Formats: sequence, C-alpha cells, structure tokens
Amino acid sequence: MPQLTSPGLDLSTLGWNESLSADLPGGAVPARVARVDRGAADVLTADGHHHVTYGARLRRAAAGDPVALPCVGDWAALRLLPEGRWELDSVLPRRTAFVRGGVSRDSRGGLSGDSQGQVLAANIDVVFVAEPAMHGGDFADLGRVERLLALAWESGALPVVLVTKADLIGEHLAGLLDDVARAAPGVDVHGVCAMTGEGVDLARAHLAGSRTAVVLGASGAGKSTLVNALAGAEVMETQQVRAVDGRGRHTTVHRELVPLAGGGLIIDTPGIRRVGMYDMSQGVDLVFADIEELAGRCRFGDCAHESEPGCAVLAAMESGELPERRLASWRKLQREAAWMAGRTDARLRAEQARKWKIIHKSMRGRNRP
Repeated sequence: MPQLTSPGLDLSTLGWNESLSADLPGGAVPARVARVDRGAADVLTADGHHHVTYGARLRRAAAGDPVALPCVGDWAALRLLPEGRWELDSVLPRRTAFVRGGVSRDSRGGLSGDSQGQVLAANIDVVFVAEPAMHGGDFADLGRVERLLALAWESGALPVVLVTKADLIGEHLAGLLDDVARAAPGVDVHGVCAMTGEGVDLARAHLAGSRTAVVLGASGAGKSTLVNALAGAEVMETQQVRAVDGRGRHTTVHRELVPLAGGGLIIDTPGIRRVGMYDMSQGVDLVFADIEELAGRCRFGDCAHESEPGCAVLAAMESGELPERRLASWRKLQREAAWMAGRTDARLRAEQARKWKIIHKSMRGRNRP
C-alpha cells in the first residue's frame, strides 16, 4: 500500500479524537483501517503500518451481520495476542458510512437486490462524486450524479461534485457545470483537470483539518489520477484514456485509504458499475430539493404528479423550468428506494419469525416428559 508517512504517526492526523477514545475497549490499541482483504486488513496505528487478521469476536459479529465487517476508513480496536501478533478485535461505532444496496444471486441464478447493503467507506467527512466531463463520447451522466449524491447525503458526509477531465470539452465546460449544478442543488460543483492541476486546489480545500474524503464514480472517471494530484505523488496506478472519447480503463481494484502529505486523507475506490439504493431516509429528497419544493405548491397534498389538476411539478416541467429528464430520474430513485425499504422490512420480519420459531421449538422440547 502507499506509504506517505513514516512510523510514529500522530493519530490526530488520521482523524482520531476524544469522542473516539470513549468507545475504545480497555486494553486495546486504536487503528485506522486502510485496506481490507479477505479475513485481514492493513491498518495505520501510532507506531506505523500493520497487517492484522480478524479476531474471533469480530468474526462472530460479522456472521450475524456482514455490515459489521471492517471497511476502509473504520476505526478499529487491536489486541496483542500472547504469541506477540496483533488481531483486529472489533470495529468502533461509525460516525458516517457510505452504503449501497448490494447485488446477490437468487435461487434461480438471477440478480436481486441485497437488503443488507455493502459499506464502501466509513468515518468520511466528504464524498467526492467524480463524473467525467466526457465519457464514452457523451457528456457527463447527470442521472449517475444524482444517484451517487443521494447515497452521499444519506452517508452523513458532505457531497461535492468534481467534473473531471475538464480539459476534454473546452468552451463547453461552463455550460456543463451549470447543468450539473442544477442536478446537484446545495452542493459545490468544481471542474477539475488532474493532469494540468486545474481545480485541484478547490478539491484539496475540502480536506482541511485532517478531513477524510472518498472518491466515487464510474470506471475511467479519473479517480486515481485525482488522488495522485491531491497527494502530489504517484501513489495510485493509472492508465491512459482514449483521446477520442475520454474513456479510461478500469485500474483500481480495491478501496484504499491514503494519508496526504499536505494533510487530510482520501479513499480511492474501484469504478462503481451498479449503484443501488439502500435504507434511504432523506437522501433522495435532498438531491431533488427543487422538486420537493415544487410539490409543496401542488393543489392536493397527495398529488402523484402524474395528471392531477393544479400540479406545480407538471406545470414546471411544461414551462421548461423543470427538465423532463430530472423528473424521470426522481421518480426512478423514489421507486427504487421504496422497493429497497420493502425488502429490508421483509428481511427483518423473516428474521424475527425465524427467531421465534427457534424459541417455540426449544420451549416445546423442555415441556416434553
């Protein structure tokens, strides 16, 4: 893994504070998870870098809930075993977490949503949504930006949109940034070209005060190149993009926490092919704050914004104030969030029924002569 720091780390530069100290079990040593492998993790501690395996306590917790497994950005408790090696004993409570709905195979071999979700990064302060100015011959995918922003808001971190590879579209950049800003109300939007340095300082400013950021986006969005630009060094492997359409090749294959020499930390991630909704409470509403505000003006409180008279949302679309694309995107994410919520509730009901079945079976066994 990249080594930008030497042994003898100041934990405060990794984001450690007194509130975290209160959650650290007695006799344990704090560590920040920098990379996760199967059954083991690379961690950063006050005396440097360690590769540690998972302890029995952690494995038991993860058996009941995979979300309890360590992820990049977690703070963890390490314990020294009698034989002199360290093990990862437990994960401290997460302050923020970026979670997406997973993908699993159903009994017929098809794809289905995983209601347990997948934690991509934890204890993050900023989510950089990296969307290339041009990708595959098309301009930035605003629907993908909206989807990632919904998950970013839900994580509890501050979302920031970075339109990468800004040099590819020349004079069209200003118009594209305006379009992205309309799709991201209340969010800072910056045009960035990591190769020339344009906009990199604007992104770096969000890391002041030892903040932790995660970079999310599709494969070829220039995430690793951006991390290198922020680090001021080649800490992540990159590959060239095709000049004709700006499309890059999939390079990063794991999530990794990188401490930056100038302060702050950043998590590089593999390209996200599928971004499923998970346990949405207000993320979609925040991304589509303009539509929510319009909906408050509708004549009927239960307006479905389909064909009802006095619908302010439809009126805004007909006047051109609200793009039809954005309304369609809002409807799609609302449906998906509701579907995932239904799956989660069904899973919880099934788990509760299973537990009671075990209890009743045990009681019947005890009552037998």
